[in-house]
Formats: sequence, C-alpha cells, structure tokens
Amino acid sequence: MWAGIYRLADPKITLASVASMIVGASVSYWHGPLAWGWLATTVLGIFFIEAAKNASGEIFDWDSGTDSAIKANERTPFSGGKRVIVDGILTRPQTVIAAWAFYVLGSAMGLIIVVFREPQVIWVGLFGVALAYFYHAPPAKLSSRGLGELAVAIAYGPVIASGTYLVQRNELDAAVWHASMPLGIAIMAFLWINEFPDARADAIAGKLTWIVRLGRRRAARVFAAIIVLEWLGLAALPLLGLPVTVLLGGIGLPLSAAAVWRLNRFAEEPQQIVPAQAWTLLAFVLMSIGIGAGFVLAGG
Repeated sequence: MWAGIYRLADPKITLASVASMIVGASVSYWHGPLAWGWLATTVLGIFFIEAAKNASGEIFDWDSGTDSAIKANERTPFSGGKRVIVDGILTRPQTVIAAWAFYVLGSAMGLIIVVFREPQVIWVGLFGVALAYFYHAPPAKLSSRGLGELAVAIAYGPVIASGTYLVQRNELDAAVWHASMPLGIAIMAFLWINEFPDARADAIAGKLTWIVRLGRRRAARVFAAIIVLEWLGLAALPLLGLPVTVLLGGIGLPLSAAAVWRLNRFAEEPQQIVPAQAWTLLAFVLMSIGIGAGFVLAGG
C-alpha cells in the first residue's frame, strides 16, 4: 500500500508544481515579506491535489486500457503512467480510495486558506482541481481531445503561481502572470516529450494527444517550436516591467537545445529519448530557480 502511495506521489512529477510555487512565492517576495506558514499550507495542499490527480489518472488510464497497452520497451522513468494497478501494487478500489483521500486532504488545506487567510483563492483552487480531475476524466477528457497540453501549461503556469501569490499578498498582480507564462510553456514541453513513448498505446486507447495526431516526426518539430517560444517568453519579461535579473532563468537553455536535437534524431525510439526527457525536466526546474533568484535579488 505505502509503495503504491509513494509512486502516486512521484517526486519527479511534483517538481512541476514546486517550480510554479517557486515563481509565485518569489514574485510575492519581490513585493514584500513572505508568510511562511501560509506558504507551507499552500505547498501541502497542492502536493495533495497533485497526488490525487495522479491517482485518478491511473484509474481512467486503467479503465481505458492505455496502461495495459504500453510495452516494456516503451516505458521510461518519465512516461508510461504510475502503473500502480498494472504492476499489482494497488488494486483499482485501493487506487480509488487513495484518489479520494488525496482530493479530500488537498481540499481541506484549501478550505483552511479560504476561511482563515484569503477567500478569493477558492476560485483559483476550484479551477485548478477541475483541470487536474478532468485532464483524464469524462466528460471533458482533456488529454484525449488535444487539450491536455494546454491545460498543463495553464495549470502549472498561471494557476499555481497566481494561487501561491494570492495567498501571500491577498491580491493578484500582472507580474505573477507574466513570470509564470514561460514556465507554463516549459512544463508543457516536458509533457509533450513524455507523450512520445506512449503514443502507440494512446492511439489504441483513443487518447488523442498531439503526438498521436501529428505523428512523432512532426511532433518533434513542434517540440522545437515550443522550446523557442518558452525561451523567447523568458527574454521578453524585462520588457513587461519585471527585473532584468529574472533572465537568470535562462540557465537551462543549453539543456533545452540538447533535448530538441536528441528528440528530432530519435523521435521513433522511446529508450533513446530518455536523456532528452531528463534535460527538459531539468531545464524547467532551472528556469524556475533562476526566475525565483532574479526576483529575490531584485527584492533584496
């Protein structure tokens, strides 16, 4: 049971929400001191919702046959799902219980914030939970309709970052939206490359991601365009009134360039793109740390 719970709360995947919270908290620091207790509550709540999303996604991928259709040579450390049901670590009923438990815990953290800190955060929270649940779940099934990638960019960019900022400052500011946009695109790029190994199984299950729709070769070229867009977005931040020090987020650019090269060379070979997946993950983590450091330096 505990092994299954740990796999659902995969530390690699929660890095995306942590990166967004770093940006939201650092913009808040730029505008004033942080309320550390409320930041800890925010982190805990989002962590629970993240784990809940993973659990509910496992259920829908199991029911659709997506996880069962993935071959051993198509699994990578970054794709193929958590496979807690397929690997026999948790039963489907246990996974359902885990999903509801995590959603309840995450909602409880959110309600504490709403009641005792900032009532308006309820709308950000509800929108975020809806994106998490309906990423896999009917009737929306965002990931099956070519909307999953956009949902991830929005959730891990503006939604989590602005929610974190709102809890701290009791208001929203355009700066947090601007700062989180390149990060949201960078995290979408991570999802995009992670969909390559799953493309065959997704197509069988009717999960029409953009990799399935475009085919791996064309999708690899689109990945390059996404990478260019994310870094152009970062370069534009000082033009939007943000401190020039946020350009420290560019530290991950060489990793993104390497990922583009490797994916376009090995688009049809899942095991060969594992380094590119890792580089794309590290690139967005470094971007968030660099942006965060830029705001801290400007605020200090």
